Amino acid sequence: MSKKQKYYVVWKGVSPGIYTSWTDCQLQTKGYEGAQYKSFETQEEAEQAFASSPYAYIGNQKPAASHQHPQALPENFDLNCVAVDAACSGNPGPMEYRGVYLQTGQEIFHFGPVYGTNNIGEFLAIVHALALMKQKGICMTVYSDSRNALSWVKQKKCKTKLERTPKTEELFRLIERAETWLKTHTYSDIPLLKWETDVWGEVPADFGRK
Repeated sequence: MSKKQKYYVVWKGVSPGIYTSWTDCQLQTKGYEGAQYKSFETQEEAEQAFASSPYAYIGNQKPAASHQHPQALPENFDLNCVAVDAACSGNPGPMEYRGVYLQTGQEIFHFGPVYGTNNIGEFLAIVHALALMKQKGICMTVYSDSRNALSWVKQKKCKTKLERTPKTEELFRLIERAETWLKTHTYSDIPLLKWETDVWGEVPADFGRK
């Protein structure tokens, strides 16, 4: 009896993708710090999983910020807030971003990877948080450790120097959508603040790849 075909999703590894052999999956994940992967019974399930966040599928994954909950926050710090961060393997390179709710350490959104830069990811993460809160009718502070991204959001313009090419076209479409959202919505009721890394430690949404 032939062995049933399995499909291996690699969200984080040398080359993220869907593989049809355990050996190929190992080549992408063995020795790769923070590798995230899982096997699926059908190609359809694998494709759906690869297009989603790994945290929806990896049951033993720790909450996003559980390993780095801020220890040096002011006594009266309001944890009812969202922290965002981006990570990029190379600059430019595969980029992803996410948002974390500080009260629970839960990851509330995650996007990527897509080819781009860290600053662009930080910018998109802030806009994603703003849009999500407006959609849900929520108002809470958004923290980012990127002065550039906070400035770009304030100016409603992503002032990246990254060249627009076929390789970056998908990213630039996301940027344009984010800029349009900023220009067509009001969000002055949502505080956008700098996460003071030097005082409070790494932002809770940090990917831990430094």
